[in-house]
Amino acid sequence: MVNSVAPLNSDLCVSGGGDKAVVVYDWRMGKLQHRFPGHQREVTKVGCQYGSSRLFSASRDLTVLMWDLHGGDQPVQEFCGHDLVVSGLAVSPDGSQLCTGSRDNALCLWDVESGECLLKNAISRNLVTHLCWVPGGSCVVQTSEDKMVRLWDCRSLQVSSTFPPKQHIQTHCDVSNDGRYCLTCSHGFGGQGCEATLWDLRQTGSKVCEYRGHLQSTTSCLFLPPSPGSAPTLATSSQDCSVRIWDQNSAACLTTLTLDGSGPLSSLASGYAGHLLCASFNTGIHLLSLQLDLARLCETARF
Repeated sequence: MVNSVAPLNSDLCVSGGGDKAVVVYDWRMGKLQHRFPGHQREVTKVGCQYGSSRLFSASRDLTVLMWDLHGGDQPVQEFCGHDLVVSGLAVSPDGSQLCTGSRDNALCLWDVESGECLLKNAISRNLVTHLCWVPGGSCVVQTSEDKMVRLWDCRSLQVSSTFPPKQHIQTHCDVSNDGRYCLTCSHGFGGQGCEATLWDLRQTGSKVCEYRGHLQSTTSCLFLPPSPGSAPTLATSSQDCSVRIWDQNSAACLTTLTLDGSGPLSSLASGYAGHLLCASFNTGIHLLSLQLDLARLCETARF
């Protein structure tokens, strides 16, 4: 069971899941690069500063660990301060700070070098599901089981704004590279809920549109890198075993790929140009190839 996947650079990805290990894989060469066994319980989230050798993992053992690709098999830093499962992490754009969130209703802001907790703030019923740092800024977007989406100012670790509550638990979030838009996705069943929602961060709380078509909870959502001559696109994955590609502006579903036997899909990440990484419960990580001009999405490898 793989719970989370993230790109380290154009060749490597990091993942974590039920085996408690943090795994770095070279998806171009199709080989295992490194395996870090350090957590005592399941890994819930992984993250990194793209292009850096440092990577971070959150776990049900209540800790977050920092690893270095060139630093051996032991974690180079440990962040301890949550009382329940750590369910979200986001690295600042300059790599100097880490924001974590938990089912204990709290967010913590950490100094990466020292491991010191700089700030901590808890809000009743705020069971964190995901965190995403806004590129080029000091804000973090956070989704929650209380159906809220919050924007935090990390200079004070205070909520600067909240979005109108959705009808279902918000499971995941992403922010566009220009920092203008936020994408969130919803829990659901039988096509009720299960949508992704685009929000305008320049007018916080302004819903732009929704993307509907999944039949079970949408577990991950992602702004795709721009493609020359094409409209901006998004990707979503779901517990219904499918990945969908959407036209960001029209909300039209451009193509769908169902990964038979994969079990629920848990996480998405952008690979190198035209490729996606998709984590699953049963069949590891799937490498997908996207040809927008042909509206074609297909699986090319799995590991």
